[in-house]
Amino acid sequence: MKRVITLILILIFLGILAKAFIRQDIPYTFPKRIEKHDLKEINYPPNEKNVTIDGVDYLQSQAPVGKFGGELIVSTIGEGPKTFNPCNTKDATSQEMAGLMYDGLVKTNPRTGEVEPLLAKSFEIKGNDYIIHLRKGIKWTDGKPITADDVMYTYEEIVFKGLGNPSTMDAMKVDGKLPELVKIDDYTVKFTTPKPFAPFLRQLSYSIVPKHYFKKYSDQGESVFNAFLSPNTPPREIVSNGAFKLKEYVAAQRVVYERNPDYYKINTNYQKLPYLNKVVYMIVGDMNNEILKFEAKEIDVLGLRGSDVARYKIREPESDYIIYNIGPNTGTMFLVINLNNRKDKNGKPYVDPVKHSWFANRDFRAAIDWAIDRKSMVENIASGVADPLFTAESLNSIYLNKYIKGHPRDLDVARKTLFKAGFLEHNGVLRDMYGNKVEFDLYTNAGNLEREALGVMIKQDLETLGMKVNFRPLEFNSLVNKLTNTHDWDMAIMGLTGSPLEPHDGKNVWTSGGSLHMFNQRPQNYKYDDRLSWEKELDEIFREGALKLSFEERKPLYDRYQTIIYNQKPIIYLYSPLRIIAIRKKFKNVFPTSLGGLIYNLDEIYID
Repeated sequence: MKRVITLILILIFLGILAKAFIRQDIPYTFPKRIEKHDLKEINYPPNEKNVTIDGVDYLQSQAPVGKFGGELIVSTIGEGPKTFNPCNTKDATSQEMAGLMYDGLVKTNPRTGEVEPLLAKSFEIKGNDYIIHLRKGIKWTDGKPITADDVMYTYEEIVFKGLGNPSTMDAMKVDGKLPELVKIDDYTVKFTTPKPFAPFLRQLSYSIVPKHYFKKYSDQGESVFNAFLSPNTPPREIVSNGAFKLKEYVAAQRVVYERNPDYYKINTNYQKLPYLNKVVYMIVGDMNNEILKFEAKEIDVLGLRGSDVARYKIREPESDYIIYNIGPNTGTMFLVINLNNRKDKNGKPYVDPVKHSWFANRDFRAAIDWAIDRKSMVENIASGVADPLFTAESLNSIYLNKYIKGHPRDLDVARKTLFKAGFLEHNGVLRDMYGNKVEFDLYTNAGNLEREALGVMIKQDLETLGMKVNFRPLEFNSLVNKLTNTHDWDMAIMGLTGSPLEPHDGKNVWTSGGSLHMFNQRPQNYKYDDRLSWEKELDEIFREGALKLSFEERKPLYDRYQTIIYNQKPIIYLYSPLRIIAIRKKFKNVFPTSLGGLIYNLDEIYID
């Protein structure tokens, strides 16, 4: 979901799940299947099956039977996870690492994009009712059964109360109302939405957590709950339900997961998965260090920068790795401008009023857009392995507004637009109509070499217009705090995860009260009577779009939201890299897809 600020490569889907138990009378009509994006010919296994043995409802993989043992070592840029609490993740690294330990009721099929059962054995949709049948006999890592009580607790006490990250709560509301939830029996629950709600089923991928382990912390309030499962938590204490459980965390060095011997997925020989004994995340400082570790065979997977693709591709035939092109990045990279005109509790404006007068001017924002040289970004930063991006939806989104064509850089148009807005350039210095020199800060997260290179290029592009840009790379957590809490920033280069299947996942970014409405962030429980006219329209689009059940009805609405963002430019999109990933040839059952990425099916991967 566009729920958290993210690094460039995000694995947003895990696992391939069986469709055999999904009812066919679902009222949401799904568009044509997503076509492959220049992938090599992959022999994908059949869909998984439900198998009941001695009262336990297993999910049976249909992938080739592999060998048990060994480890897969991947990397993560930055300082490592901030929490292992899956309900409180606010950054991509924490989300991925906590998500490895906790499964949800459903998942998205990484090939077709359809919603399929996971902890749920099956589900039924009858009007506004979503009846979830849980697997019987499956367990938490401490041996206790996973039951409807855990589902009831997860949603009633965490999601619906907005504990931790409130993004799912925001996304589940229909006209401001949350769904009702009732327990039918120990293995069956029923959600009822106030109205027909197209995105709802996909929201049930939220991690289910153990009531007997989490409740004592959630009962003590938000601050205690948010501190729960910090990186300092002894791994042996953590109760989870995923294919892997935490074994070791060494700050700024590595996170080690070990096989969960009681996982509910099996192979066709009826042996319990996963195959791998361990999955290790090496914490690397930046992309250069990541490359060095791959070259030294210290990590097994590498997302290639555009500048490295040709070199690695030439060496591939004689190497121990194979390279996959899995299509455009499912997230987005952008420049966001702070339009916030509110004050903090001490009466101090978040944004200097003079700067705000510039940022609030649509023509000023448009001039920035015209001055940005996306072609040079693609050629020089991505080495041609990318495409310019002008829309709020990613290039592989089924909801992409294809009528938005964008434009090349044009400094003449940029200067004319600034003149129209009352700005004048003299002796290489741009001033507003009151004589104020145009100077502001531009942030991004330090250590992400791609974004740092973008910052240097944008600084140069804007300085050709006479603007003085102070480029300030900042530690990631500090930057997130600025954007979502203190609001004391001017512009920032950031990225967000994305779902190419469901625009509603971005509700928390685009609606006025959203927790990631970065460009005009409002305090929690704020009354939105100061909304800009186009913000009001976005609110209505996302309200109405969720209530339409067919793709054909929804598409024009989401086309319109993209048009609004393109015209108003609170966020200016830059480019979309292709995801080119190398993995050691020794790993088998690797079935890359455009939607799922490369190693979404960690429980099926093995070493030959």
